Amino acid sequence: MAKRKQPNNDQPELPLDGTPETTAEAKTTPPAIADKLEVKTAENIASETIPPPPPRKKGEKVQDDNAPLARHYRNWFLEYASYVILDRAVPHLDDGLKPVQRRVLHTLWEMDDGRFHKVANVVGATMKLHPHGDASIGAALVAIAQRGWLIEPQGNFGNMFTGDDAAAPRYIEARLTPFAREVLFNPKTTNWQSSYDGRNKEPITLPAKFPITLLEGAEGIAVGLATKILPHNFNDLCRAAINHLQGKTFRIFPDFPTGGIADFSEYNDGERGGKVKVRAKIETRSKYLLAVTELPYGVTTESLIESILAANAKGKIKVKHVDDNTADKVEILIHLPQGADPDQVTQQLFVFTSCQIQLSPAACVIVRDEKTGDDKPQFLGVREILKRNVDATRELLKRELEIKLAELEQQWHWDSLERIFIEERIYRNIEKSKTWESVLAEIRDGLKPFLKQLRREVTDEDITRLTEIRIKRISAYNRFQADEAMKKIEEGIKETKAHLKTLTAYAIAWFEMLQEKYGKGAKRRTSYDEIEQIDASEVVSANQRLYVNREDGFIGLNWRQHEFVQECTILDSALTIMADGSLKVSKVTDKIFMGREILHVAVWPKDGDTNFYTMVYQDKETGKAFAKKFQIGGLSRDKLYPLVKSEGSRIVYLEVSATEKEMPKKVKIFLDGRSGARVRELDFDLTAVPVSTRTAKGLTVSKWPVKEVKRTDLALK
Repeated sequence: MAKRKQPNNDQPELPLDGTPETTAEAKTTPPAIADKLEVKTAENIASETIPPPPPRKKGEKVQDDNAPLARHYRNWFLEYASYVILDRAVPHLDDGLKPVQRRVLHTLWEMDDGRFHKVANVVGATMKLHPHGDASIGAALVAIAQRGWLIEPQGNFGNMFTGDDAAAPRYIEARLTPFAREVLFNPKTTNWQSSYDGRNKEPITLPAKFPITLLEGAEGIAVGLATKILPHNFNDLCRAAINHLQGKTFRIFPDFPTGGIADFSEYNDGERGGKVKVRAKIETRSKYLLAVTELPYGVTTESLIESILAANAKGKIKVKHVDDNTADKVEILIHLPQGADPDQVTQQLFVFTSCQIQLSPAACVIVRDEKTGDDKPQFLGVREILKRNVDATRELLKRELEIKLAELEQQWHWDSLERIFIEERIYRNIEKSKTWESVLAEIRDGLKPFLKQLRREVTDEDITRLTEIRIKRISAYNRFQADEAMKKIEEGIKETKAHLKTLTAYAIAWFEMLQEKYGKGAKRRTSYDEIEQIDASEVVSANQRLYVNREDGFIGLNWRQHEFVQECTILDSALTIMADGSLKVSKVTDKIFMGREILHVAVWPKDGDTNFYTMVYQDKETGKAFAKKFQIGGLSRDKLYPLVKSEGSRIVYLEVSATEKEMPKKVKIFLDGRSGARVRELDFDLTAVPVSTRTAKGLTVSKWPVKEVKRTDLALK
């Protein structure tokens, strides 16, 4: 059995097998995680022969890794990681509980008298077992009580729908549920250990006869790993357990207390890498009113409303206002503005708000190694967890039957001895005995003729017990009642032996009994269906207005003081071409700098730009003017692309056409009057310029500086 270290250095280390050790006698056993990672522990290092340090050069400072403090520091983190994994964040496979949960339930069981207890009292009593303060104890108790399977709450325990906190511990009460009493506790089959301070006993794990891990679910972040086990439906688990005992195949899917619609096509049996999509249930109450009646798991009404308002503020959806009428049931009313399409808004809610989320399960539990007795974390699928839990339940039922059989046989033996002792008046033989030894000898001699009626030999303890029978019981002895009691015991022995012979059938009957007793009304709350991926670009509304400040080089949304470009969505990107021949694509936002002297700005099409561009630019390096036709092609966001060959060049003419036929065919070139050209105006035929890529140099228009370019083929038409 692996020993678990507490972080408090003032407390002694205690084993988990229930045998107390003094601080002086306690020995440090390597944590289970150390064995898994094959890392030497402090004990092993201390037992090794430490080699002498290497010779040190003059003036050189060398760190001695074998110094006492260095050895301690080397292992502290490993011990801390082992402690957090084993004793804090990850549930144990045997009972599905973390240590704080187990201690809360054990304390409630010790206090249990059928009545409710103040949570403050329960928290205080649990602190004798849990050394980490009242906050973690109270939070664990409230979380278990909100689920309702193991702890019955009374008072304000918060609301899992709204996320409201529970009232102060002094105002609320709790007690164990009948289900918890039946499936979690049995002192005769519980393995015990000393508490952190050695003053009390606590269970290593509770003898759970139901897969609590899957019923309650679990989530925790340890050191180097995390666990997320989704909760399942009680009746589904009972049916799956019966199928496993019968040798049949089965499947189980999570069932969330908040309801919703889930897609389990990629659940992957709850192992790492799986995904679960969960949607809220949204009803259309009228043309301009939607109602959320079920939530995705882990989402509260408060967080959902915040996500809706945030999406509305960013322009991703348009809603008028939101009302929260949630109490015992979820009801969030979403009022839509005039002209809104409720079906489209519903799709937008799934895409842009917490109405749809994705869960990533990772079922990690603490598993006890049968060979070494060490506890180690292990990732398992939910079906494997259920199989192991059901097999463990079968073994626990077997142990309970064996204990019951031994108790019945012991009772039969004692009742038989008592019957012989009274009916045969053996008690009269001890009237003249003067010593204790002679009393025992007289009784043993008196029993000898009847030993064949017994099923085992008579011990000194049995004889001593006969001497403790009171005279009142002897005088009131009723042979008929004694015979009836013996018959009941014999029937119980016969029935128990029959159950042991048909143990699997007995285990099946156990789960059928649990389902019949506690499964009424435990219907599935989460429906499962395949959820199609919604393309955000297809459902987002074009309710934004794109503006441009050409001179300063900024574009932005909803700038009424600048030049309007076009309607767009919050998901769109804008393409700009600047006078210096640079090209840039960026996602639209409130305000973003693209480049000074913007010549062209447009929304970048979702399926790629199919426009044709005609451009005349003055090259800085050669001094010549070039003309080119091109298409832009693929681009990356926020990257600057050059459309000219040298830095310092400038675009003097740019035209964008939707098709190649619409591209300009002829232009008139006006040369700079200060140039040495004798002809200041000339016509240029663009049909000779082929459509190429954006990086092409183009054809020479003139070796002189160009002042202006005008299209002429439209005028001819």
